[in-house]
Amino acid sequence: MRRRMRSVRARATLAATLVVAIALVAAGAAVLLALRASLIGQADTEADSVARNAASALSNGLAYNDLDLPDGDENPVEVLDRKGKAVVFGEDVEGMNVSAKDSDRLNSVANDDAGDTDEGVADEEDALEAGDIADETWYGQGTATVEGETADYRFAGVDVVTKGGVPLTVYAGAPLSAEQGAVGTALTAMLIGLPLLLVTVSGVTYVVTRRALRPVEGIRAEMAAITASEDLSRRVPEPATHDEVARLARTTNETLAALESSVERQRAFVADASHELRSPIASLRTQLEVGAAHPELLDVDGAVEDTVRLQRLAADLLLLARLDAGERSADAPLDLAAFVREEASQRVGDRVEVSVDADADAVEVRGSRGQLTRVLGNLLDNAQRHTRTSVAVTVRRSGEWAVVGVADDGAGVPAAERERVFERFVRLDEARNRDDGGAGLGLAIARDVAVRHGGSLTVRDTPTGGALFELRLPLR
Repeated sequence: MRRRMRSVRARATLAATLVVAIALVAAGAAVLLALRASLIGQADTEADSVARNAASALSNGLAYNDLDLPDGDENPVEVLDRKGKAVVFGEDVEGMNVSAKDSDRLNSVANDDAGDTDEGVADEEDALEAGDIADETWYGQGTATVEGETADYRFAGVDVVTKGGVPLTVYAGAPLSAEQGAVGTALTAMLIGLPLLLVTVSGVTYVVTRRALRPVEGIRAEMAAITASEDLSRRVPEPATHDEVARLARTTNETLAALESSVERQRAFVADASHELRSPIASLRTQLEVGAAHPELLDVDGAVEDTVRLQRLAADLLLLARLDAGERSADAPLDLAAFVREEASQRVGDRVEVSVDADADAVEVRGSRGQLTRVLGNLLDNAQRHTRTSVAVTVRRSGEWAVVGVADDGAGVPAAERERVFERFVRLDEARNRDDGGAGLGLAIARDVAVRHGGSLTVRDTPTGGALFELRLPLR
């Protein structure tokens, strides 16, 4: 049972059934109370009318025995004197017992052994003159015995003074059998209809919820199949609706597409890394084997060069792995102009001297000094590889951005290749010679670092036809 209640369908059905049950019970109770109040009001009106008819006859001087009273089983009537003694009662009326709920005026009335009225009632009766009828009616509920059968009635009491100055109280009743029958019938109908209605509601809710969640089950089943098969090219079914389930399916497929693309990039990265590592390792191994067999032929400089190349490639691969893993860059303030001047002054062995032109005002950014050093070094290395006579670095402000430009006067980058040069292990035809130490990772690393610092890295032509790489970082 507990396992079934874990189902969304079961919980939704139970919740809907409980809400409807509470609403129906509350509505049913309100209807029954309103029906009972309405029928009791009608009974009060009927009893008041009968009591006032009898009181009117007495106030006009009609004798007790000449009163035309209704049948006792329909409207039992009793007339009491000031001491509570019955002076006249309806036909076949054997006794009346009235319990006042609305006033102490009808505390207890009986055909036999009735108590004296209270002092307040006597004062009210003394205020009436001969032939007067009290304006106020007192209501109560009780029983009356007519022809040996006792039933529930609603009673009305009216004070009257006869023409002879005798104070009397007329009590008349209206049967509650209609009220009890109507309320009982309504209650029975509710007790029968409520369970049927709840069963219908629960069944409809369960069916509708199952149909609504059927696409979710399809998504779950397909995701389980994708997980088992490890085939990220598969997609979950998208329902032809525009609801939350359809949006869930579309988002799931977008996630699968991004995951597939990421896995493909990772596989390509591993394959390219293996390919790039194979050449220097093979070259280094060959040189070492030749040196072991013929020491006089050992190319120490070539072995050192291959080792340095392996070291750089390993460092690049490690940095890319950290970037792909989402490593957060250090968030420290950095004067970009001073930083560029310092890095350019420390470069030795460049075949072309690097010139720096920076704004006089401080251009401050936040980021990792080590990673930005790697970006600037990669851009300068790329420029040194392709330039003819000059490499220029500029630092300037542009709105809310700090812009570092690295320009050379080489052949430039074709427009069709300006995004491809930032892909990993990509080298254009002019740069495919492995002897210069390039593996096609420098620009890819530079752009990844720029993006993770909230900036960008793009390339365009210089006015002289060379390449201009622009690094944009948000100002501090």
